[in-house]
Amino acid sequence: MMAKNILARLTVLSALLLCVLAMFGGTKDREPAPRFHAKTMDGQNFSNESIKGKVVLFEFWTTWCGYCVGEAPFVDQLAQEFKDKGLIVLAVDVGESKKTVKKYLEEHPRSCPIVLMEDTNLAAMYAATVYPIYVLIDRDGYIAGTQRGAAGEMALRRFLRRAGIGSDSDTEN
Repeated sequence: MMAKNILARLTVLSALLLCVLAMFGGTKDREPAPRFHAKTMDGQNFSNESIKGKVVLFEFWTTWCGYCVGEAPFVDQLAQEFKDKGLIVLAVDVGESKKTVKKYLEEHPRSCPIVLMEDTNLAAMYAATVYPIYVLIDRDGYIAGTQRGAAGEMALRRFLRRAGIGSDSDTEN
């Protein structure tokens, strides 16, 4: 009877260990970023080839999203802060016309490049259906993470560290 109890406990512990490994990707390979193209409103072109060796943060947003409006200033600030460390931020407006976005940008200027859906295939690739969504691509072209929803500047700084941008001191402010 005691041996059966021990065997049952070991089985449960083994199952739990496998679940934990699966949750944290213990043996899972990194996922390469899908092939993409993006053209900014000012005419810059980006693709997998052009970002090699850089860290890229895709910010999927809309003009009507209050959280997006709130996070835009520090997203732009982080883009400038880490530009020399190889960070590229592409703010992808999802589902709105060029006219709507231009009018919005007149009142809420952005310093990072803006991409419209008509000029990219990114929104479909990352199922951008709630906003904001952040997708981080590392220097090797692999997805370093996805963050759905607004979580504030410190969370975004921690998120960038997944791809080697920033330091531990970035979260101590």
